[in-house]
Amino acid sequence: MCPLNLQNLLRLITCKISRGGSEGIVARSENSEKVVVRGRAVVVKKKVLDLKDFRASVIDRVYEFLGRGVSVPARQFSQCRFSPTLAGELSYDVTFEWEEHVGVPGALIVNNSHHSEFFLKTITLEDVPGAGRVHFVCNSWVYPTRRYKYKRVFFSNQTYLPCNTPEPLRIYREEELANLRGNGSEELKEWDRVYDYAYYNNLGDPDKGPEYARPVLGGSSTYPYPRRIRTGRRATKADPKTEKRLPLLSLNFYVPRDERFGSLKMSDFLASALKSLAQVLVPELKALFDKTPNEFDSFQDVFDLYEGGIELPTGLMSKIKDAIPVEIVKELLRSDGEQLLKLPLPQVIKDHHDTLMPYLNRINRTTTKTYATRTLLFSREDGTLKPLAIELSLPHPQGEKRGVTSKVFTPAENGVEGSVWQLAKAYAAVSDSGSHQLISHWLNTHAVIEPFTIATNRQLSVLHPIYKLLQPHFKDTININSLARQILINAGGILERTVFPSKYAMELSSFIYKEWIFTDQALPVDLINRGVAVPDSSKPHGLRLLIEDYPYAVDGLEIWSAIQTWVHEYCSFYYSNDEMVKNDTELQSWWTELREVGHGDKKDDPWWPKMQTLEELTQTCTTIIWVASALHAAVNFGQYPYAGFLPNRPTISRRFMPEPGTPEYAELESNPDKAYLKTITSQLPTLLGITLIEILSRHSSDEIYLGQRETPEWTSDLEALEAFERFSEKLVEIETKILEMNENIMLRNRTGPVNVPYTLLYPSTSDYSKVGGLTGHQGGFKVRRWEFESDCLFQNVKARGQSEISTNGDVELGTRHRESPFESRLKRITPDCQFEPSFCSENNGFNSKLEMNTMGLRGCYTVVRSYQGWTVVFSGLCSAIRGA
Repeated sequence: MCPLNLQNLLRLITCKISRGGSEGIVARSENSEKVVVRGRAVVVKKKVLDLKDFRASVIDRVYEFLGRGVSVPARQFSQCRFSPTLAGELSYDVTFEWEEHVGVPGALIVNNSHHSEFFLKTITLEDVPGAGRVHFVCNSWVYPTRRYKYKRVFFSNQTYLPCNTPEPLRIYREEELANLRGNGSEELKEWDRVYDYAYYNNLGDPDKGPEYARPVLGGSSTYPYPRRIRTGRRATKADPKTEKRLPLLSLNFYVPRDERFGSLKMSDFLASALKSLAQVLVPELKALFDKTPNEFDSFQDVFDLYEGGIELPTGLMSKIKDAIPVEIVKELLRSDGEQLLKLPLPQVIKDHHDTLMPYLNRINRTTTKTYATRTLLFSREDGTLKPLAIELSLPHPQGEKRGVTSKVFTPAENGVEGSVWQLAKAYAAVSDSGSHQLISHWLNTHAVIEPFTIATNRQLSVLHPIYKLLQPHFKDTININSLARQILINAGGILERTVFPSKYAMELSSFIYKEWIFTDQALPVDLINRGVAVPDSSKPHGLRLLIEDYPYAVDGLEIWSAIQTWVHEYCSFYYSNDEMVKNDTELQSWWTELREVGHGDKKDDPWWPKMQTLEELTQTCTTIIWVASALHAAVNFGQYPYAGFLPNRPTISRRFMPEPGTPEYAELESNPDKAYLKTITSQLPTLLGITLIEILSRHSSDEIYLGQRETPEWTSDLEALEAFERFSEKLVEIETKILEMNENIMLRNRTGPVNVPYTLLYPSTSDYSKVGGLTGHQGGFKVRRWEFESDCLFQNVKARGQSEISTNGDVELGTRHRESPFESRLKRITPDCQFEPSFCSENNGFNSKLEMNTMGLRGCYTVVRSYQGWTVVFSGLCSAIRGA
């Protein structure tokens, strides 16, 4: 239904209302020099779940900036129509009188004269004289005019380097960038669109007490750090250098309005948070009646967390149980290293020794008791790794100048020696999990990318080709990082309570950032630096892997090469020589600001590319895209499947290794399970840790994956579109390669002992169901609610009644696949057959084409409305099973 105030609004701007007419028709008016151009504006209501809440106005005026810059007012609006394509979209037909000689529209100005904001998605003009179809990708919230000190300008999908920009457009291009930079002084509000920098001075809360004070990260040689988005909030009373914090559960922190989560992303996040909160509360309530609260009494207590509602990947729990003998956690931390969150780095030594040693005394003065660790691994002929020894080190009790004290532990199977070896592996896993979460994940893929996001929006116009190349890879970065600063990495936040560095966690990440080098983030350089590859021009990608069956490296190099080719083809289209790179004023300002401000604490480091050649530009953009997409996928989306069982991946150690002759050593002899559980993460931090990695490992419903774009009209340049299509096709080829390698039983590291295929770098470019992707192609069932049947891209689907449609991820079949809960029945189905199941009428179901192949089962489900609410009925799968 249309907003009731639309006609009154249009009367205010003296526009007539069109009650009919065909789309895309150019009609000659009585004045032969004018044509009537018709178009379509697509907006989204303020609250997607409430149609009646949308009361925002649409477009007042379109401005033409080419030629003489003549403004052309909108002459007619038709009644709005509810679009069946996406939830909450409203489509308006709009008509303009156009004089042919004024040229092609290059930008438009939108004024919102009402009191409510609206989200302007696209504007499309059809059959514009001399141009044909002109498309504007807006994707922006437009607030009432009183909220802005400038005009809201939107540019068409044309691409221009600064030197090629038509003069009327150039003025608005520069003004828009100035508006996005802001004045650097005001506290920023919800409707602001300012991108600016600040130190990490908002993690502590000294007004709450001295124990909540934290050092400012960034702006000093002691605590260097990448910059974050500025909010402009006032300082705390206790410390003028610390920014005042919002209430813990407040989501009203400032981010530029268009950087906030979309409605689907936010609903997904809140739903996941509520689900996870319930999982924390229920066991904690039970603990009130436990004789040993906040402690696991047995491994059954640990299993109860998952069997009571926390779901690990299908079939994994039974395999974990089968792998744990009664007498001790013999396979809990497998001797072949498969327990580690990411595949063990195939090096001779896995070293967290020098990283932790400077902080170890301070960390161990908290409730944490941990070691700096080194692990010696043996590379076997089949490419798998076997631990040979683990070194546990502490600072010398007579002072750090005296060095360290170390003990070395070697594998043992039985008796107390076997229990000691299990604890040694647990201490190594604690070091590795903390390093992973703080460094590999947060620092190397979140914190370091935020300055790139800020600089790109401040210095590169939306008309700039590099903006169009990079911007999709920064989606949600600022919002996610701001959310992390609010509830995860703040003083007393979840991270400090769930990883071993405790209150020193962020300080430790600052210490590691001192050694961060941008150019080392390129995958080939990283593999060489870590000693797992050597340069070899005769090999694909110019590298020879020292362990050939290293899935992260094998898949990663394929992805890296595809990105590099795409970026080179794209950049070469706009920059035909190095001089064009040097003379691009926006590009040079972007790179200068990024080095000197965004990563200002490292501005004098000699390794920064000079950005003087096409090769430097290509390599830089390839690295940025790799870090923001593939690297992040590899370190984030596998956390729950690989580390969701916390005894298998402890994050905190609470006691040192027991010494012979002590009560703790006697307990290790008599009750090794109890001793192990009293050493690793306790109950509440375990629950918080599980909750955190479960939320982090989830995909949102509005993900855009590598090789996909939100709109096919993201640029008007055919050459760029064709290069992107080649990139997408290459990623689909890589999908096939990965699946084939995961089927190869000779590649033992592809699946590991528990038969979990390595799919974290599976692109899923071919899958538009939004349930997988390069960000971690997960198995098992995932239900997505669709508002309209047309949203389901699965073919031959017909929905009726209250049915809603979802496409699911892969359910793996066969002895070398993950097995679903319906394993026994699925095994009876021929892998390559097809089903045309019919559904019971009482389910209000729909007919679907259910395809099965060796890669898995895909289908559609129905969601049935009942008096109890929405009930998920896996009709497609159940019908197939009943017919088996």
